[in-house]
Amino acid sequence: MRHRITDALYGLGWGTVKHLPEPVAVALGQRIADTAWKRRGKGVLRLESNLARVVPDATPQRLAELSRAGMRSYMRYWMESFRLPAWSEERIRTGLEVKDVDLLEEGLAKGRGVILALPHLANWDLAGAWVTTVLGVPFTTVAQRLKPESLYDRFVAYREGLGMEVLPHTGGSAFGTLARRLRAGGLVCLVADRDLSASGVEVSFFGDAARMPAGPAILAQQTGALLLPVTLWYDGSSVMRGRVHPPVEVPRAGHRAEKTAVMTQALADVFASGIAEHPEDWHMLQRLWIKDLETGAAGPDGPAGPGQGSGTGTP
Repeated sequence: MRHRITDALYGLGWGTVKHLPEPVAVALGQRIADTAWKRRGKGVLRLESNLARVVPDATPQRLAELSRAGMRSYMRYWMESFRLPAWSEERIRTGLEVKDVDLLEEGLAKGRGVILALPHLANWDLAGAWVTTVLGVPFTTVAQRLKPESLYDRFVAYREGLGMEVLPHTGGSAFGTLARRLRAGGLVCLVADRDLSASGVEVSFFGDAARMPAGPAILAQQTGALLLPVTLWYDGSSVMRGRVHPPVEVPRAGHRAEKTAVMTQALADVFASGIAEHPEDWHMLQRLWIKDLETGAAGPDGPAGPGQGSGTGTP
């Protein structure tokens, strides 16, 4: 029953919210976010716990302000995502400004394949729609399987409607397909700050150990594709900002596991810099650090929604 209700609510969002005037949708999202924040549920507590690691010197008042802003940012993601299928090409074009996008364009022009790796910052679906609409470049991504299956199907159809090829995180041969797309000179986009497997790479993240997916680094090694980190953020306006960072190079020395560890740490460092600059736009309502995963000492988890962990990039 819970799964059916969840599926129905998301269906209602896509069926109703996209028809609302944008100011009404924005106000609705903020109202929902503020209500959730005031209730101090599992998701809000987990978000505050994660933000306390990102901003270790924050006072309780500052953490509360960040978590409230974080819930508003999270609901902005959902309101935009519900409305994206109805956005015009011009609205998508003006909805995102990206610094150093030439790094992506030059990589694709060389025909070597490009991997974009990004954390759960701001609206990665809007960024994907911008790539397919404005740059005219289709790409392949990976999505976490959801329950019920009908909800997963909704998200696959939604993202495919935005021009993405979506592969399931489990139950298929995602890694092989991603490698083929890259060897053909294509683009792969992976949300890669949260590992959903037991084979993640241990990294130092805000001064403590966490695990992140090995997929981006291994794909770059095996295919020769360019690995580019990306960070996103909101600036308070209706426009989202983004930056394509310099490539993470494959080390010349070491075996595959050593190279993978170095490259994944480099990704984690770029992610950390983007999250530290815009902590309120990091939508991490689940446990991430190893200590939290093993002991549960830092508080409960929020419910794992479709926006959490989708497209992690773990093969």
